[in-house]
Amino acid sequence: QAQLVESGGGLVQAGGSLRLSCAASGRTFSSYTMGWFRQAPGKAREFVAAMRWSDTSTYYPDSVKGRFTISGDNAKNTVYLQMNSLKPEDTAVYYCAAGPQGLTSRSVNREVLYNKWGQGTQVTVSS
Repeated sequence: QAQLVESGGGLVQAGGSLRLSCAASGRTFSSYTMGWFRQAPGKAREFVAAMRWSDTSTYYPDSVKGRFTISGDNAKNTVYLQMNSLKPEDTAVYYCAAGPQGLTSRSVNREVLYNKWGQGTQVTVSS
């Protein structure tokens, strides 16, 4: 049974950067689509980024495109989310999730399709 553990969250000033990590144990990422979601207080969880491990296709919503980058290290069984030019509205708990390999550009943002989740890591961006 794969387990996902996020790390790397913290407090950063607007315009700064953070890199989140998601380490998997129990199973390799190669058969999954890996996603990052976030949830701000009082708001629904929203899609942030995804990477289909089989062909390394990546997907982002417009709100983070050009600022966030998802990547992975197969040898370390770890997925990263590099976040640059952070804004106060990026403040949220960030979750790593694993979903089936066959997710497409039209389905990667659907959290219901991801069946393994980490515990989340807090990111706070001050203005």
